[in-house]
Amino acid sequence: MGQFVQLMAADGVQIPAWVAQPEGPVRGALVVAQEIFGVNAHIRAVTDRLAARGFVAIAPALFARLEPDVDLGYDAEGMARGKALKAAAEALPGEGVLQDVRAAAQWVRQSSGERVGMLGFCWGGLLTWRAAQQLDELSAAVCYYGGGMTVAPDMARMPRIPVMAHFGTLDAHISVDSVQAFSHAHPSVQVHLYEADHGFNCDQRGSYDDISAVQAKDRTLAFFDQYLRRSL
Repeated sequence: MGQFVQLMAADGVQIPAWVAQPEGPVRGALVVAQEIFGVNAHIRAVTDRLAARGFVAIAPALFARLEPDVDLGYDAEGMARGKALKAAAEALPGEGVLQDVRAAAQWVRQSSGERVGMLGFCWGGLLTWRAAQQLDELSAAVCYYGGGMTVAPDMARMPRIPVMAHFGTLDAHISVDSVQAFSHAHPSVQVHLYEADHGFNCDQRGSYDDISAVQAKDRTLAFFDQYLRRSL
């Protein structure tokens, strides 16, 4: 079970983050980027499960600059609030919330002495794609159904680290055509398509698909083992 810690971003803003530590040997360090629902029970559970599999994992509260303690459900009210908060976060000046991702990556690298990867879901998947280009602290990145990364302007980004991306063929928010165009534009990115909907990894959503989630998890863990296995 993890706990919240306080991070300090480069501009002096304090950002809470959920941190979970492994009990046994460490496989690497990971930053977990939330959906639009905050560091809610699902994201905390994902972070805890990664720690149980040997990763020092940290999930920064990426809405903290806008509103404290955001913890939303997957109902219509949560969706509406999450979309509004995402829009406000996207409108932040400068690096916006990426400076909070950087603070999390620096914290987990310093505390663990391990190489750092990042994975994110939905909006967090898009942030992970951006971070793969902009953050020197990262060594590998995995994006789950990152809305916006398969279309302009974000599709044009060039990652500086290895990237894996998971998408669902039934996702109404991310077309298969755009995923195929993304894959063609970025042949070095490992792109996987599943017969599943948006949010297929979240067992608190109706779109959860166990078979796809397990397959994506296995691929993700193997990917991080490949690129995070050596200590700094």
